[in-house]
Amino acid sequence: MRTVTEIVVATNNRHKFEEISAILKGVPVRLIPLADYPDAPELKEEGATYAENAVHKARTIARFTGKWALGDDTGLEVDALNGQPGLYSARFAGEGVTFADNRRKLLRLMESVPTEKRMATFRTVVALVNPSGETHMAEGVLQGRIAEQERGTGGFGYDAVFDLPELGKTYAELTSEEKNRISHRARAVQKIREHLKKIVGV
Repeated sequence: MRTVTEIVVATNNRHKFEEISAILKGVPVRLIPLADYPDAPELKEEGATYAENAVHKARTIARFTGKWALGDDTGLEVDALNGQPGLYSARFAGEGVTFADNRRKLLRLMESVPTEKRMATFRTVVALVNPSGETHMAEGVLQGRIAEQERGTGGFGYDAVFDLPELGKTYAELTSEEKNRISHRARAVQKIREHLKKIVGV
């Protein structure tokens, strides 16, 4: 892979951009938000796996911008729902829904599920792609459980209902620094961070 100085983060989710920026802090590359490219093509999640979606996003933006790009796809897999919402986590309650709509649907479906059967896994796949199409991928997972009700005001997505029993907190009750040390996305991006450090020689 060629030397990298700038990376476009292939997401319109500012929370993801902020998390990725914090995790990659200290690596001498400039991260560029996708919002800087208002004419960028729409990034549809039509792949059969998280990896396909992550690579599609990164490759699309790398081709469009002529710069390195970082794409990710994340899903929440709930054991009692046979792995749902999974690939459809962002649109679990339908197209154009809010994070709150998705959380409400999940809690409704889990109303009668006992504590010991509320286990869930957050999974993230991150793809780093350069303009010529060379690709490096990493995966991060974290296990927890679905809370009985929303707790906390931080984070986004399903954070307020993803409980970490060993900490006695949901993702939304953690500080940004705490979350970025243990999260599924942090675990994936940390692997990319180590790869980037080798490329840039730090």
